Parts: sequence; C-alpha cells; structure tokens
Amino acid sequence: MRIIIALMAVVILGSCATKVPYTPKIKEEFDLTPDKLKKVQFYTSRTIILERSDEQQVVSTTGKDGELVASERSTSERIVIPSNRPCVFEEMEEDGTIQIRFEMGAGRVLRFSERKNISNGRFYLVAQWENGKGELDYGGSVYYAVSGSSSAYLLVKLKKWKKNKRNERVVKGMKV
Repeated sequence: MRIIIALMAVVILGSCATKVPYTPKIKEEFDLTPDKLKKVQFYTSRTIILERSDEQQVVSTTGKDGELVASERSTSERIVIPSNRPCVFEEMEEDGTIQIRFEMGAGRVLRFSERKNISNGRFYLVAQWENGKGELDYGGSVYYAVSGSSSAYLLVKLKKWKKNKRNERVVKGMKV
C-alpha cells in the first residue's frame, strides 16, 4: 500500500512542471553554465524530420538482345524526431549555439541557436534554409530538414515552488 501511495506522489509531483522555451533569460536566471546544462533535460517543440537520398545512374549495354539498358539506383534515409522528445546538452559553441544529442553516435547532434530576425529568444534548429529545406550535417552525412522543422525550438521543464509560512492567532481582546 505504501508503494502505491509513494508512486502516486511521484506521478503527481512530476506532473507539476510545465515545459517552457529555453531562452537566454532562463539561462541567466538559473545561471546555466555548460556543466549545469548537462544536467538539464531538453525537449523539442515540434517534430523534426531529416531526409537524405543518394541517386546513382549506371548505363550498361549488356542486354540479352543487344538493347541498351539504363539502370538507376537510389537509397533514401529518413530520421524522425517527434515533438516533446527528450534530448541532452552536448556542447556550447563560442557564438552561443548549443549542440543537442538525441542518440549516441559520432556527430549525431543537432545545433540550436537564437535567430537574429526573431526577438522571442528561443533556440531554433540551425540549418542552411533555402526553398523550404534546411541543409545540415548529422552523423557525418548531409541531411535536409523538411520545412516544418524550421520552427522547432528547445523546451525545458520548469517547476515553480512557492512555500508560504503563515502564523495565525486569535486575539482575545482587552477589558478596562
């Protein structure tokens, strides 16, 4: 019975946090150094989709009946990072851009930074955006983030604790 009550308490207390955008204001308010950022759980605001494809065309003249045969091969890969997916801080670059890791592996990090033309302070996915696609490096390969991924930014959980101590007493009054 005690285990059930303890488990319910953990669930209730854990659900008290709200996810808010990670901003320089949050970083400053909590004095988040790179060492402290490694202990912060980050989340994505939107689904991020990375795609890449390789097409190869090989021309051959070795058909059975002497015809020209053109063969084409293509491989494609798609990585989907759903919204609210937990991720961790990897490294901070000199310009303030932060690298976030979603999975283990060399170079498997995405970069997030403030955008110069947006004043809300959120850290958005960094890529070379052109014609609705963003080119970026992930795991040593070139991927293209689809257009909806451009508005993905980082979130952190924020719990606000407020403790009030109140003393109360009833005064009996005075008589002459």
